[in-house]
This record gives sequence, structure tokens and C-alpha cells, in this order.
Amino acid sequence: MVELIDSHCHLYDTRGASLDDVLAAARAAGVVQMVNVGCDAATTRAAIDIAAAHDGVYATVGLHPHEAVHGIESILPFLDDPVAMAQVIAIGEAGFDLYYEHSPREAQAAVFAAQIQLAHERGLPLVIHTRDAWADTFDVLDAEGVPERTIFHCFTGGPDEARACLDRGAYLSVSGIVTFKTATDLQAAARLCPADRLLVETDSPYLAPVPHRGRANQPAFVHHVAQFVADLRDEPLEAFAAATVAATRAAFPALAVGQR
Repeated sequence: MVELIDSHCHLYDTRGASLDDVLAAARAAGVVQMVNVGCDAATTRAAIDIAAAHDGVYATVGLHPHEAVHGIESILPFLDDPVAMAQVIAIGEAGFDLYYEHSPREAQAAVFAAQIQLAHERGLPLVIHTRDAWADTFDVLDAEGVPERTIFHCFTGGPDEARACLDRGAYLSVSGIVTFKTATDLQAAARLCPADRLLVETDSPYLAPVPHRGRANQPAFVHHVAQFVADLRDEPLEAFAAATVAATRAAFPALAVGQR
């Protein structure tokens, strides 16, 4: 069985399933590490607590663009808590979502810029969420400076957007969307991305890949994402999986240090 890392999931939302069962299924599927991503103060706290209780699970501190109205102050206490920060390996998810625009664009921009600066100050990777907002995302990112390790999570762009991200030194993380028949631009981007910049994720409980589309997603299903992309790139799964593990540990150095 190949080993994989789920570079982006939300383990505090298992849609009613037992967390222990979800983690056991992930390990049975070869998932050796999971990045459990915070979206606001409550979910960041939950992500940290889960990471503290389970080997192979790591947390982020983040304020999702949907939650930007709460202000960056809502997550700053975690950054001053050494116990919490012992579990934290990145800032985010942060960015823009202009599809829903649950928070005003101005608030999204301010909170995104603040989280970019936190990534710089703390020397931590930055996890970016961008939806219908490439120009705004690049404008703020370029103005604040791209952190050394920046991950575009649930990348849904095509080749042009992929090249724009890669030119900025970023990593692309693809989710189950890549398995959808209509995702031809994303599939083209996944083909062109260098192996050392390409990660796989579930974004669970959302976006379950084929053949589980329509069900609640879980980290175990990252295997389907990896298999699909390996086939897309005409690469053996074993080689592709090893490359994604190496790339994910390069993007999130704490994963390489603490392979627990």
C-alpha cells in the first residue's frame, strides 16, 4: 500500500461519523499525515485539540474569507499560546471567496493581508483559498510578498492560473474536483504542474472524489485523488504518491520534522 498525505482536511466536521473511525479508515488507506485546517477561532481551537490528541494530525491557525468579518483579532490569541502553537504548522486558510462573498471584499482583503504578514513573521507556510477571485488574490499576495512556502489549496484554475501560481513559487494542492468529468482545465493544470509542487487533498468533508461523489468526504478518499492524477500524468501510483509526500513535506516542513 502506498503512503499519502492529506494536505487539507477539516476533521472537526465528520458529518456525524466517529472521528476515531475516520482516522482509522485514513490509516488503513495509507494516509500517514493529515493537515487539519482552521477556518475561524472555533475551528482553529478544534483543529489544535484534535492534533494534540492524535498522532499524524497537524493543525493550522486560519480565518477563512467567509469569516473575515470577525477580524484578525479573533485568531491572534492562538499565536501567543505556546501550547497551542506546538500543534500548528501553517497559517490559513486565508484568501478571497467572491463566489459567495459572505464577508465584504474589503474585510477579506484586510484579513488576507494580515495572515500573509503573520506567515512572514512566524516563518510559517500560508494556505490560500481562492474562488472566483484570482486577480484580487494575486494583487494582495504580490503587494504583501509571497511567503516562502505558499499553498493554493483546492486549486481549481486552469493552466494559466497554475503557471501564475508556480511563477510565484507556490504549490498547487488538488482535491476530488480533479476527478469530475467537467474539470478539464484543472486536469490540464495537474498535468503540467511539476511533481515537486503538486499536493493532493480531500478538503473533507467536502468535495468527495469519484467514485464517492455526493457522499461526505474523508481523508481515506485522498487515495482516489492520487490514483486519478497519477493516471492523468501517466505515472505509476507508487512514484506519484512518493512525489506528493515529498512535496507536501517540503511545503509544510514540520511534517518532515515530526513524522509522528
